[in-house]
Amino acid sequence: MRTATVNRNTSETKIAVTVNLDGTGTYRVATGIGFLDHMLEQLSRHSLIDLDVAVDGDLHIDQHHTTEDSALAIGEAISQALADRRGITRYGTAYAPMDEALTRCALDISGRPFLVWKIAFTQEKLGEWDTELVEHWFHSFAQTAGLTLHVENLYGRNNHHLVESAFKALARALRQAVEIDPRKADAVPSTKGTLGG
Repeated sequence: MRTATVNRNTSETKIAVTVNLDGTGTYRVATGIGFLDHMLEQLSRHSLIDLDVAVDGDLHIDQHHTTEDSALAIGEAISQALADRRGITRYGTAYAPMDEALTRCALDISGRPFLVWKIAFTQEKLGEWDTELVEHWFHSFAQTAGLTLHVENLYGRNNHHLVESAFKALARALRQAVEIDPRKADAVPSTKGTLGG
């Protein structure tokens, strides 16, 4: 079982995250931000990565630290669970439609964090979550997970649908990329012989 637990404690947030890459998409999520909880539940369910996330953050200030630090901790846990990346498929691509919206995600578990983000929002909040923090979540996640991550909304109008299709596309692409390739289960998928770190 490829699992990891990360505890991240600062003066701004206290976070405990556990992931199981070979799970069934079961989750227990409590960040204190309802819409973020909903998105992390989608991430777990559609990636089949079991996800346990508990965050006690300084929401009396704003949502920035909780958003950023939860992404950093989840990304770090996934990176730890991947270990030396031996046998993984490495790449993943997915399109996620949601009503009128369609979002594409392509990623590489490269160890070279990079985010290309092409989604624009027309409202400032979804529930109580600031929409400007959505990109920041993806950026922070890519940094600690070690992902080259491209997320692009192809079309759509409803801001809820744009965000949810982005998380679902990420989930499906991640599911592909972390899967063990039975033809190369003993090898790191790189001509360099190493990924990450």
